[in-house]
Amino acid sequence: IRESATLTRDVLEQHFNDLKGTLKKLLDERLMSLLQEVDAIEQESIKPLDECQKLIEHGVSTADDLLREGESAVHGDVGQQNEKLCSFTKKALHIQLDSLPEVPSLVDVPCLSAQLDDCLLTILKNQIFRHGTVASRPPVQLEEFVEKPGGILVRWCKVDDDFIPQDYRLQYRKSTASHFEDVYVGSETEFIVLHIDPNVDYQFRVCARGDGRQEWSPWSVPQIGRTTLVPHEWTTGLEGYSLSSRRNIALRNDSQSCGVLYSKAPTYFCGQTLTFRQVLSGIETVGQPDRRDSLGVCVEQQNGYDSLQRDKAVCISTNGAVFVNGKEMTNQLPAVTSGSTVTFDMEVVQLGPSSNEGGNFKLRVTISSNNREVVFDWVLDQCCVSLYFGCSFSYPGWKVLVF
Repeated sequence: IRESATLTRDVLEQHFNDLKGTLKKLLDERLMSLLQEVDAIEQESIKPLDECQKLIEHGVSTADDLLREGESAVHGDVGQQNEKLCSFTKKALHIQLDSLPEVPSLVDVPCLSAQLDDCLLTILKNQIFRHGTVASRPPVQLEEFVEKPGGILVRWCKVDDDFIPQDYRLQYRKSTASHFEDVYVGSETEFIVLHIDPNVDYQFRVCARGDGRQEWSPWSVPQIGRTTLVPHEWTTGLEGYSLSSRRNIALRNDSQSCGVLYSKAPTYFCGQTLTFRQVLSGIETVGQPDRRDSLGVCVEQQNGYDSLQRDKAVCISTNGAVFVNGKEMTNQLPAVTSGSTVTFDMEVVQLGPSSNEGGNFKLRVTISSNNREVVFDWVLDQCCVSLYFGCSFSYPGWKVLVF
């Protein structure tokens, strides 16, 4: 409680300090804009009046000079009167003392004033008093973390019965990082976060957006999640496949070389879920299907095969056929297409002496594809709790992510 209260105080203080700074900046910008408008009107309106004043002052000055010259001619010496009167007469004939420049009427002269509406303060006051809320309990909380190879399956749930969620928003950060980042936004209540380093703590939090609302709810209580499982990786060096930087995505290239691409190590353990997801390649399509194509798991790597449809392996072909130890089953799954997800789940159901079927180790296998699944027992002659996974495609364009 104390930690969240302290954090909430810090967030509120920071937010309102930012608001005050932004409001002051906006008010200063508006004031400057209005002052510049006053300056522009003043300069534009005063210019013709200044010119008119200069013309009037020049005319008055000229008339005053002429008047003094006339007085001097009248009161001067008799010998110079005629000459001065002649000069005065010539000047008087050339200037127009009975004309003035047009002066605008008083109603046409601008008179500046500021129009300020006090209702802005009322509007701001009402908005400010309604701005922000303090919630004691977020409407959604993190519920479960499930370890995945190189990832964590995060589940969350709604804890407020009156809250109707429209979208969820999941964020995470490394324990050493200072900022959270978005990892999922959508309507689901679980998400597998990939690219997680093993044995490293990550902090997660989730919030929700109510139906028809734009704002997000308060964040859930942050929780720590981690995985101890190393990420699944394809093995490098097979000529027919190009791998992503993390080696969890394989693309069948246009090389003529073919064969089975195996995992780097037997990192799939019984009790886990192994997922293959067909993703779009750069040409936005999947490759041409072939009956030899396969996605599956096997006991060991065996070179020299062009498919997992062999002994000590279970797989699904891109046309949906399921093979166990090289034999096709009667049950069929939907064909693998762009965006398809195929999952393998296995559990140990028998250990001990040889069974009637000739093996002493039995795994119950569930293969799911496009909301359909097949379940069968896979009998082996050796104990295997960790398996390799693999894929084989005959034509370029197939691109598969494993996790």
